Amino acid sequence: MTAVAQSRLLIPPTFRNYRFDMAYDEMFEASNLARAHYQPLQRTLLGLAPEELRKSQQAADLTFLQEGITFTVYGSKEGTERIFPNDLIPRIIPAGEWAQIEKGLTQRLTALNLFLRDIYHEGRILAEGIVPRDLIYSCKHFRREMRGLNVPRDIYVSICGTDLVRLPDGSFAVLEDNLRVPSGVSYMLANRKVLKRVFPTMFRDYGVWPIDHYPQSLLATLRSLTPENCPFAQDPATVLLTPGVSNSAYFEHTFLAQQMGIELVEGRDLLVHDNVVYMRTTAGPRRVDVIYRRVDDDFLDPLCFPPDSILGVPGLFNAYRAGNVTLANAIGTGVADDKAVYAYVPEIIRFYLKEDPILPNVPTFLLTDATQRNHVLDHIDEMVVKAVGESGGYGMLIGPHSSRQQRDEYRARILADPRNYIAQPTLSLSSAPCLIDGQIESRHIDLRPYILMGEKVTLVPGGLTRVALRKGSLVVNSSQGGGSKDTWVLRANNGDDRVAQIADANAAVKGLSEKPPA
Repeated sequence: MTAVAQSRLLIPPTFRNYRFDMAYDEMFEASNLARAHYQPLQRTLLGLAPEELRKSQQAADLTFLQEGITFTVYGSKEGTERIFPNDLIPRIIPAGEWAQIEKGLTQRLTALNLFLRDIYHEGRILAEGIVPRDLIYSCKHFRREMRGLNVPRDIYVSICGTDLVRLPDGSFAVLEDNLRVPSGVSYMLANRKVLKRVFPTMFRDYGVWPIDHYPQSLLATLRSLTPENCPFAQDPATVLLTPGVSNSAYFEHTFLAQQMGIELVEGRDLLVHDNVVYMRTTAGPRRVDVIYRRVDDDFLDPLCFPPDSILGVPGLFNAYRAGNVTLANAIGTGVADDKAVYAYVPEIIRFYLKEDPILPNVPTFLLTDATQRNHVLDHIDEMVVKAVGESGGYGMLIGPHSSRQQRDEYRARILADPRNYIAQPTLSLSSAPCLIDGQIESRHIDLRPYILMGEKVTLVPGGLTRVALRKGSLVVNSSQGGGSKDTWVLRANNGDDRVAQIADANAAVKGLSEKPPA
């Protein structure tokens, strides 16, 4: 019997279908050798029969169904409204790793806000050639209407969701920034609510940082951006502007408005008079001071942006320009969301903060450069090609998983409009244990922490861990067959101390363990 076959016999039945590849495994250092911070979870899972695990997952799915935790897939023949897929096995991050993530994301968002203020005012970074002018001015999300317009506290991005991936060496890197209307935080909170029911004792004993305070932190952030012209600065009227029930994130909009205790409104619920925004109520118009908008720039105001939209509020931009209302996030932040601008973020950090980036970017090829473009075209079967302004897994080619026809199609697209695409090496996203039909199997994951910037920068300890539920897939987006799981960040005084107590035992066992099976 081979060594690999012998090692498979040592693996308990629940983990019999677990497979390793070249990716970093979040739970295991080697076959059947869990990392220190995962060992209590492993013991719990080993004590549960497959049928018991299956019933727990069904109970969680029923909870999502009863509470209406859904998302929308546009253009699906199977219907648009679906229960958001969730996985019961939490992703665990030690306190030391989280501290590094928190520091790196704070640095990144600080620099991006300085960048946005600069390009809409002095333009120093453009004048010095750090970021090319034509790259900014050719971005479809650059809003010339924002030139010279001051925003409260100079904060353009107050709510950010940054996608992180763990590389094969165990380090984290930034895959992309979501700076316009980042979504998914409601699923982070829903996953936690369900996991606390399923594993209440283990959740408490692990020493996991809470995240339930996120809605109130979000509300405090929004209120900190109250415009100077607000007549009731101590109690600003704050609303959440949604496109309506047909939007893919409508559940999240209703959930967050309810949790914050603010009104959920559509464009038709608001009006502008004398450059002041009012909400229609049964008691008459009521002034609005802060708008948490979940509507893209193009649909905010038909008098300023494309006139064919019925989602926005006529005159809203004039009220915004007059300083009578705050929009979060600010109009025009999408220029820093552009995947081509993303490639310059390390230099943006160095320019404004005089620091090296704490969290690196993923290597990125800019296809407007002939040399980089030719390299990508010659190796397109090894690359991930992305449209610079798309999200949700759309407009993307994963070279190793593509057909010849798809690669030829993307070659033609790149040659026709190189500014609209970037390329990155195909990453081997880290893997984590997931519950698949009562068995524990590995699936690829990423992490989207949520950063708030108002009077201070706030990160709730955790984020949305997105899961590529299809076996072998690297696409974690829910619209493309992905799901999510709870993210446990351990307290330093609980989690890390317990980890240290068993680290020596791990080291002794590690030398006796088999290598991960191929």
